[in-house]
Amino acid sequence: MSLPKPKTGSSRRLRYHPSLDEDTICAIATPLGEGGIGIIRVSGEKAIQVVSEIFEAKAGRPLSKAKTHTIHYGRVLDALTGEAIDEVLVSLMRAPRTYTCEDVVEIGCHGGSLLLRRVLESLLSHGARLAAPGEFTKRAFLNGRLDLVQAEAVLDLIQAKTEAVQRAALTQLQGKLSDRVHQIREPLITLLTRIEAAMDFAEEDIEVVDQKTISQIGKAASRAIQSLIESAEEWKILREGIATAIVGRPNVGKSSLLNALLQEDRAIVNPLPGTTRDVLEEMINIKGIPIRVMDTAGLRATQDPVEKEGVKRALRAVERADLVLAVFDLSEPFQPEDLDVLEALKGKQSLIVLNKADQPCRLETVELSHRLPSVRSVQLSAITGVGLDTLRQAICDTVLQGRAISHRPMLVNLRHKEALLRAETSLADLGRGVDQKIPHEFMSADLRCAVDALGEIVGEMTTEDLLDRIFRDFCIGK
Repeated sequence: MSLPKPKTGSSRRLRYHPSLDEDTICAIATPLGEGGIGIIRVSGEKAIQVVSEIFEAKAGRPLSKAKTHTIHYGRVLDALTGEAIDEVLVSLMRAPRTYTCEDVVEIGCHGGSLLLRRVLESLLSHGARLAAPGEFTKRAFLNGRLDLVQAEAVLDLIQAKTEAVQRAALTQLQGKLSDRVHQIREPLITLLTRIEAAMDFAEEDIEVVDQKTISQIGKAASRAIQSLIESAEEWKILREGIATAIVGRPNVGKSSLLNALLQEDRAIVNPLPGTTRDVLEEMINIKGIPIRVMDTAGLRATQDPVEKEGVKRALRAVERADLVLAVFDLSEPFQPEDLDVLEALKGKQSLIVLNKADQPCRLETVELSHRLPSVRSVQLSAITGVGLDTLRQAICDTVLQGRAISHRPMLVNLRHKEALLRAETSLADLGRGVDQKIPHEFMSADLRCAVDALGEIVGEMTTEDLLDRIFRDFCIGK
């Protein structure tokens, strides 16, 4: 006999159907402003009809007769006056082999803001409506073109700031994380099905699953879930970057170090102490890791109210930093203000940067190694660039702490992690239940919670509220 499906809850994966939303949507899919080309995307049951109302093909053949995945040259017309707005290329793609699985038409115009707005207004006047943020990708999900993890990866791919983030997001879009979640979830579904079948159809003499099998499957899933949870830290590093504060007393070369790392003159460098008054933040890419570097005011006692505020802001930057680069001047003896720098490093992940290595050394580094014996130090010259590569490697080593940024599937947001933690908790409850030999009804409940939590990640279990939260951060046109 065929076994019944497990009861995985009432909030199931939604599938798009015209009865849910028959609107044809349109939006500018390229950034606003002047450019060589601008794209307007149209999707929906009447996409081809709406575009046909404003498009005049050079060949004279109507779009409704055109084959799918073809490009047509012609003019787009103003809906009110009938005058030509622009010469365009129209790409026609018929459902279901499109991004949204609906009929999709893309109008390639010259990239002027006025042109794009007039074309968009003509589409709106013929029955299309403006797409909401992320609505094209939302329809791709609802129509089964993408699962929820892949849909979220689209935004991550767009927002990627480094090649490492781009590669990780592309891995998500290709479905590798989804595949991993399914690999964890499927044995749990099978186990749940067997347990519920034995309970619901006892008269059929279905074999009861033994405690050892339940324990083995639950523990295997827990180990796999824990591995994914650990990967969330890698993604956080890649996506959000490492907040890094450069601190030191005045004139030790903090701004010069920032400029050297950026390879451009971003911060003002002046021999007059107290030049930097505020926190200057820039993003740099070190071996694929985004580093948010904050150049701060020199730490020293001062009566100048503006400089005093700069020192306060510098200390706040240290507090919120993931990593502190404490800069000391090799060309001068240890100063009382250097003690303030050492005090600020307490409890912080840090590196000691011994700057001005191109000048005669007058700094006794014993004091530093005595006070911070476990903190790595790097000698360099921010002016000549000698030692900068060593510092970059030291930053990577300190941030990663022996971890390697891998190409394995990684969790990309808090939603995924929270769902996995709930699944892990349910499986832990299952394990305790096995040890205590509780009835199968209670084991079934724990398994169902784990299955549902994993289903939320890929979108097998969704609600409209969840989808709204996910897609509201997308740009309009995607």
